[in-house]
Amino acid sequence: MPPATRQIGLPDWTTNPALARVIDALGAEHVRFVGGCVRDSLAGRTVKDIDLATSLLPETVTERLAAAGLRAVDTGISHGTVTAVSNGDAFEVTTLRIDRETDGRHAIVTFTDDWVADAARRDFTINAISLSLDGVLHDPFDGEVDLAAGRIRFVGDPSERIREDYLRLLRLFRFHAHFGRGKVDEKAMAAVRELAPGLKRISAERIGDELLRLLAAPDPRDAMTAMRDAGVLGVALPEAGPLSVLTSLLESEREAGLEPDPLLRLAAMPGGGIADLPGLAGRLRLSNADRGRIALYLRLAETVRGAGAERGRLSLLRALQHDGPAAVTAGLIVARARLAAGAGDGPDSQEKARLLHLIKAWQEKDFPLSGKDLVAAGISPGPELGELLQTLEDWWLEQDRVPDRAACLAELERRRG
Repeated sequence: MPPATRQIGLPDWTTNPALARVIDALGAEHVRFVGGCVRDSLAGRTVKDIDLATSLLPETVTERLAAAGLRAVDTGISHGTVTAVSNGDAFEVTTLRIDRETDGRHAIVTFTDDWVADAARRDFTINAISLSLDGVLHDPFDGEVDLAAGRIRFVGDPSERIREDYLRLLRLFRFHAHFGRGKVDEKAMAAVRELAPGLKRISAERIGDELLRLLAAPDPRDAMTAMRDAGVLGVALPEAGPLSVLTSLLESEREAGLEPDPLLRLAAMPGGGIADLPGLAGRLRLSNADRGRIALYLRLAETVRGAGAERGRLSLLRALQHDGPAAVTAGLIVARARLAAGAGDGPDSQEKARLLHLIKAWQEKDFPLSGKDLVAAGISPGPELGELLQTLEDWWLEQDRVPDRAACLAELERRRG
């Protein structure tokens, strides 16, 4: 058996019946598992998306899927990718290819039946491993060794790989954050330092997507620091303040028992806080939903900062009532992280403990009145009604949400005089 191959058998995730229909349609001798599913399986991680490579031409893939009663979706047929839909599950099937021309982001490809040539066009050695249906692992560039060592290494010459697609400037650090240990590969870093300005050629959406995927890593600090040192962070996220903000944020996440939240981490990073949000969100083309969540975290961070003042306490109670304790916890984490990094002020340790106690003790409870109750009491719809309803809810919050419906109606009558 050649040194680049090793018999490992087929993992459990390969026994999916929907996947079996796709493989039967294409022929096991023509397909291998590739990319993330192989890498994650070797790393002992949960396999999410299962991708296949094939020596068959895209037209043949489509024909064979159709003949087997499976749906084929053209998701990039000019680059050889067809999505096979089987029993409601989707599997990307991509024909082996080599890059004939590249422009720094996209490639004009030529299809091939050479598995090693296809692996040679991939970005990193850990992504160039494939698994055939006879249970043999094919690893022409020692990706398994690199994966075990926590080393993210380019296939071939790093500068050449980056010039083919400048998004790899970010992908290097994203994969290091998720799979790397220690320092980033020095050959890769030397190429990145030279070519970092090329990131400006990449669309804002792709940069934003890579940043969020990087920030979703359990601990992205080493990767972010390497990005800054290589001159990549200044291009990708010029609003970034001190990276020490991440240390406090990760500690607070763990204390609160939160899963990694890339939007929460991104919210804490801009040096100017909420003032930076419009520019950052617009430049990275963040979705309205993502923009809204970051704005919420920053708004609640401001609320938490002022919670010690009398009016600030009421704002905090409103936030707990309407946004919920999970969101307020996120705001507290952002405020504390920015305080620790010297990027803003926030609650001290004693105040933090008091706020956490209040947040953890908070139980969902609906305000007993609504606008309909005020209309029934003879108040006409309009701004006055909304203001009075808010005033009544504030009174109820300040009474620790103890008054029941009857007490709230009595307070309404008292205020109407």
